[in-house]
Amino acid sequence: MNNQSNTENGKKSFVLTVTGAAIMILLTATKIVPSSTIAGYSVFVGIAFFFITEAVAKTPRSESGLRFNTILKDIKKPGVILWGLLPIVSGILSLAAGNLIFGGAFVDHVLGRTGAVLSFDKTVLLIIQFIIAGFGEEIAFRGFFFGKTSKYFPAWLCAVVSSAVFAAGHIAEGNVGIVIFDIAGVFVDSLIFSVIYHKSGNCVISTFSHVLGNLISFIALVGFFR
Repeated sequence: MNNQSNTENGKKSFVLTVTGAAIMILLTATKIVPSSTIAGYSVFVGIAFFFITEAVAKTPRSESGLRFNTILKDIKKPGVILWGLLPIVSGILSLAAGNLIFGGAFVDHVLGRTGAVLSFDKTVLLIIQFIIAGFGEEIAFRGFFFGKTSKYFPAWLCAVVSSAVFAAGHIAEGNVGIVIFDIAGVFVDSLIFSVIYHKSGNCVISTFSHVLGNLISFIALVGFFR
C-alpha cells in the first residue's frame, strides 16, 4: 500500500514539476517584448510550485531544498564556499568588461534594468530588497526549477535550461550588444548558483551567494564604474 502511495505521489510530483517549469518558461517568453513585466510572475509561480511539489511528495524536512536548520552543515560541504564566492568575482569582472567594451552605457543599462524595482537612494531598504529578491529567485529557479526537474532529467540540462530562463527574465530594452552581454553575465551567475545548490542541496546557501554577489557588485558599480 505504501509503495503504491509513493508511486502515485511520484507521478503527481512529476506532473507538477513539468507543469510549473512550463508555466515559468511561458511567462518568461513574454520578454520577447523587453518592456513586458509579466515575466516577473515566473518567480511567484516557481515559489508556489516549490512548496506544492514538496507537500505532494511529502518531502522529509531533512531532504527539503529549503533548510535553515542545516545551514552550517551544508555550507561546509566540499566546494560550496569556493563556488559561493565566485559570483562576487564574476559580477565585478562583468562590470569591468562591460565598462571596457561599452563604456558608461553598460552601467546605465544595468541601473536602468534594476532601478524600477530597487530603491538605490535608501540603503537599508535596498539591502532588504536584495535579500527578498534573491531569496525568492533562489527558491523559484534553484529550489524548484533546477532542483525538482533534476530529479527526472540530467542535472546539467536542467541547469542550462533554468539558467537560460532566468537570464531571459532579465532582458531589458537597450542596445542589442549590451543586452546580450548583460544577460550572458546573468546566465553565467545562474549556472554558478545551480552548482552551489547542487552541491549544498539547500537554496538558503545559494541565496547567501546570490545576495552577497549582488550587493558587492552594486557597491563596485556605484563606487568604481559610475
